[in-house]
Amino acid sequence: MGSRELDAAGITDPRLRRAYLRCRALNARYGRTYFLATRLLAPHRRPAVHALYGFARWADEVVDNPNTVNPSTQDSAAVLDSLSAALTRALEEGSSDHPVLAALVDTVGRFDLEHGLFTDFMASMRMDLTVTEYATFADLDHYVHGSAEVIGLQVLPVLGTVTARSEAAPHAARLGLAFQITNFLRDVDEDLDRGRIYLPLAELAAFGVDRDRLVWCRSRGSADRAVRAALAHLVALNFADYRAAKPGIAMLAPESRPCVRTAFRLYSGILDEIVAADYDVFARRAVVPKARRLAVAVPALGAALIARSAWR
Repeated sequence: MGSRELDAAGITDPRLRRAYLRCRALNARYGRTYFLATRLLAPHRRPAVHALYGFARWADEVVDNPNTVNPSTQDSAAVLDSLSAALTRALEEGSSDHPVLAALVDTVGRFDLEHGLFTDFMASMRMDLTVTEYATFADLDHYVHGSAEVIGLQVLPVLGTVTARSEAAPHAARLGLAFQITNFLRDVDEDLDRGRIYLPLAELAAFGVDRDRLVWCRSRGSADRAVRAALAHLVALNFADYRAAKPGIAMLAPESRPCVRTAFRLYSGILDEIVAADYDVFARRAVVPKARRLAVAVPALGAALIARSAWR
């Protein structure tokens, strides 16, 4: 299937095809929801989305598990510096021999993506090496811009728009933010294990929650009443992010809307699962059940096929 997508995109160079397939494998392994949604895109658009996701995932692995990227070291900072230098060089030269950057740089050139989007992304990845918590949403904004909003802005030209790109861009950025905050809410326990808290401390403190209380809930495998109340508040704010982002879907190229609409429904569905669990994110990881994923994806596939036919 991956080869047919590359053929559809006109990617013929064997080296580039290997890089794109590597990115596709990263997407399939680490981003099940994103990967499922990407399957709804027209085949010629998929490789670019895989390249963007694959690079983002590669950088994330550098931060959290550097030995999986370079088995000879545990030094995340050194590996991230090396990747940053390779990225800068690749963007300047327009090509790379790196197994992931080769596909990324090709995508950047094909869709004329702004280099600053990747600079901002790497800055947020570097923050993960030293910043372990954020006092307020305002403090979190800079990190989320680079880690999530720029992803929406990177993908937007690949998806195409029926309006001016500048009109759709704020919605694309807001959807990236919404997805990221959902991750933070779902993965409170995993982030604690890495010593990090992404949920703003001031929002938690309003409900009597601090790091020690979160660690205690993590150790017992269950959220207490105060933590549930704090998460209920933050989930409500996250639902508002999705509502603000939703108008942007209609601004996309018709053939791309089923993909984004599916990602929208499945990711916001994680919030539904958190609510259904009474906001206890420590008891089990909130995931959208397979039956619901299929119930969303199958009709979307029909809509995608109809849209592709009409768009030709």
